[in-house]
Amino acid sequence: MISLADLQRRIEAGELSPDAAIAQSHAAIEAKEKDVRAFVRHDKSARAQGAGPLRGIAVGIKDIIDTANMPTEMGSQIYRGWQPRSDAPVVMMLKQAGATIIGKTTTTAFASRDPTATLNPHNLGHTPGGSSSGSAAAVGAGMIPLALGTQTGGSVIRPAAYCGTAAIKPSFRMLPTVGVKCYSWALDTVGLFGARAEDLARGLSAMTGRTEFSGIVPAKSPRIGVVRQEFAGAVEPAAEEGLQAAIKAAERAGAGVQTIDLPEAVQEAWRIHPIVQDFEAHRALAWEFSERHDEIAPMLRASLDATVGLTPKEYDEARRISRRGRRELGELFEGFDVLLTYSAPGTPPAKELATTGDPRYNRLWTLMGNPCVNVPVLKVGGLPIGVQVIARFGNDPLALAAAWFLENALAKSG
Repeated sequence: MISLADLQRRIEAGELSPDAAIAQSHAAIEAKEKDVRAFVRHDKSARAQGAGPLRGIAVGIKDIIDTANMPTEMGSQIYRGWQPRSDAPVVMMLKQAGATIIGKTTTTAFASRDPTATLNPHNLGHTPGGSSSGSAAAVGAGMIPLALGTQTGGSVIRPAAYCGTAAIKPSFRMLPTVGVKCYSWALDTVGLFGARAEDLARGLSAMTGRTEFSGIVPAKSPRIGVVRQEFAGAVEPAAEEGLQAAIKAAERAGAGVQTIDLPEAVQEAWRIHPIVQDFEAHRALAWEFSERHDEIAPMLRASLDATVGLTPKEYDEARRISRRGRRELGELFEGFDVLLTYSAPGTPPAKELATTGDPRYNRLWTLMGNPCVNVPVLKVGGLPIGVQVIARFGNDPLALAAAWFLENALAKSG
């Protein structure tokens, strides 16, 4: 993978020009795209900007995020050729920091569940995950150092785990979702993919101008609470192997690690996530459902058809449960710096199974709004396994610092 931090250091030192850094990404896309199929558009004319902390950094943008100079087709034939007038605010944040938008990456239709053409860079016979499949695969394949995705259930953390990249789903509303095709306004969250936690911190620092992201170093002896989320169902042995490897590495590096159960109210919040998501999806996609129903991708169409009867009363009750869950989860963080859990139920499913994988280990944290960072741990049968580090709502710098600590611990133990 291409490290954003390494590129920045080399550019600052005068060892590498911003133009040469962008040229590297163009060349990598040309070499690997025919196999991985991460992009729906590659802007071959994209050049480096002359200034800004992200000059020389090529960024891929998930194709549900508006771009003024490239179509935004949302993975759907309904929007074939659709050209927004303006860039989404999150794209402008990148451009104003000096980044180069090198292309649009694949997305499942409306960031839901129907698989894309993208293949896993570690094994082309397996899924890269969804819905941010192209962004995860492009970074995982070493085409670009940074990419934007979105998460409503598990669409940043899970594909990052499957493609062996670092990624952050920031605290809810850390990054604006204006100009991003809405699926669920209470859940949709813009996230970043990069090679390592340091790269994500540098990307967020440059995009947001928030000083708390600029001085992040690896955490020292963090207090880690391990949550296996048994209520979310069983995992494959490979996922447990990854979690155990992370626990052992963290303990050897001086972390305090304790296995804990989540409060009942938090477990109940996991159960009602789909009610919030599906109720809002019916409003967000009301025009498409009403006017272009038969052109909606089949798995999404079936899901919308099945949930058409959800009532405002059910939705309001689900929202109440989620608020109670957030309160109780906040109290849990008084005893721990971060939580540690699975990023996915196992290794990436085989492509012929026509699934992007299951978000059941991610969806609770999306609903709670907490910052989550995927840390690649190991490979099983040549396929990546990751764990996610979760911090208190609003404490994204600690999530990144603890993830960086874990990366270092794993590197030492590997």
